[in-house]
Amino acid sequence: MQFKANDYKPKEIIKLVREWSELTQNDFAESIHRSRKTIEGYEYGTINVSLATFLKMCKAHNIEVIVRKK
Repeated sequence: MQFKANDYKPKEIIKLVREWSELTQNDFAESIHRSRKTIEGYEYGTINVSLATFLKMCKAHNIEVIVRKK
C-alpha cells in the first residue's frame, strides 16, 4: 500500500504509519521508546514530530520512505 504524503497533514501521516504497523498507540510508543501521550500528540497535531523520529518510526516498522522530485 502507498500514499502521496503531499496530500496529507503530518498528523495524518503519523497515524497511517502506526495503523500500518497494526499497533495501539501504547504498543507503537513502546516500539520506538516514546510515551503513549507523545504518540497521541503526534496524531492530534499538538506535538511536531522530527524527521529523525519519523524515519525511526518507519524503519522500526518496515515502512519505506521515498522522496522523489517531479
